Amino acid sequence: MSKHIEKLKKQLTEISEVVNSFKSEAVQLKIIDRLLDVLVEFDKTDAEGTELFNKKVHKRDENDYPFAQGRKKPGATKILNQLLSTDFFSTPRSISSIATYCKDNFDSEFKTSELSGILLKLANENKLKRERSNDNNRFEYVAL
Repeated sequence: MSKHIEKLKKQLTEISEVVNSFKSEAVQLKIIDRLLDVLVEFDKTDAEGTELFNKKVHKRDENDYPFAQGRKKPGATKILNQLLSTDFFSTPRSISSIATYCKDNFDSEFKTSELSGILLKLANENKLKRERSNDNNRFEYVAL
């Protein structure tokens, strides 16, 4: 293992001049990011380091980002479009009632601010009608 580390140190020293020659920090970060991807691939295959620089770097997937795991639920746009194809909007619905329905039936908790823009877009596309409620002066959405 120490032989690999020494070889890696030598390689990093050699490429540091090249990386530092770029004035753009963004470019430097992209180069370093690519190198780190190669190092991860190197650890996985335990192959010779110089051969890996010629290979394509693996594309990232959701396993590289543990905070993104478990988010297999559909987004707000997809759920609202599904609701459009049902009779859900046959009665006027407030944003909060839509959010509650999504939480109860789709196990997707959306803030009303997440839904409001999508609902406005659907109203502008004439897929929904947006009207003020007489009870509380808030918008309600109903199918056309």
